[in-house]
Amino acid sequence: MTGSASAGMRVHTVIKLMIAGCLMIALAGCGGGGTIFGGPGADRDQSLEAFTPEQIFERGEFELSRGRTDDAAWYFSEIERLYPYSSWARRALIMQAFSYHVGQDYPNSRSAAQRFIDFYPADEDAAYAQYLLALSYYDQIDEVGRDQGLTFQALQALRAVIERYPESEYADSSILKFDLAFDHLAGKEMEIGRYYLRRDHFTAAINRFRVVVEDFQTTSHTAEALHRLVEAYLSLGLTDEAQTAGAILGHNYRATEWYEDSFRLLTGRGLEPRARGNNWLSQIYRQTLKGEWL
Repeated sequence: MTGSASAGMRVHTVIKLMIAGCLMIALAGCGGGGTIFGGPGADRDQSLEAFTPEQIFERGEFELSRGRTDDAAWYFSEIERLYPYSSWARRALIMQAFSYHVGQDYPNSRSAAQRFIDFYPADEDAAYAQYLLALSYYDQIDEVGRDQGLTFQALQALRAVIERYPESEYADSSILKFDLAFDHLAGKEMEIGRYYLRRDHFTAAINRFRVVVEDFQTTSHTAEALHRLVEAYLSLGLTDEAQTAGAILGHNYRATEWYEDSFRLLTGRGLEPRARGNNWLSQIYRQTLKGEWL
């Protein structure tokens, strides 16, 4: 890759080409024809002062292309150390973040991405740095049962992409991931609520399902949360609340199995899905009729 060609290419474009397997890494020195650093097997600890930032950058690309992400990040970090005020240092920093992320070293990826945002907030790749920072949290959300602190942090970082860079190519992906992470939190509440319900801790279960209905009503878990409220309230003999939960469920999710199950439970006790009493669910029912809920 020549100096003139690489200088005109945005870093995130280089990253995409790497992912697609389309980037060919040149091992020849710029204009020299000799090999860089003694070839692929050379010890990375050798001094790099004799090499140009472009040559070191190419070596980082080469290491990345063969899956040696720690080595790639090291070469990119050396550019930052040896040529801190060059344009190559800026490009190498975002490539550090990317290399660490590919290697699933999320703390170091996040650190490099944050440094890029702090040092180059107006750069065209700042949006990608913020997106990488968000992914460093998001990509660790792998199961609903684990601690949700990472999910909250992912939501905050994804929101930053959406709000700061709404016109960037990462905004749509961030919106999608934000919705999925939000759904993940609702799933955690449902898991705990079901646990309590199975053990007849009805009040504790209701508190969890209420959180889903009030705070996560746009997620995929809302219909089930309403049905579980019907179950829990019936178990406590609170028929007004059970019927109102059924009414909300029928108004918004009539075609679901959750409504069918709730309808069967209610009618089996001589009740029907209808708003009754003056409780928190009746307030939501009124909001539903006005189009202010969901």
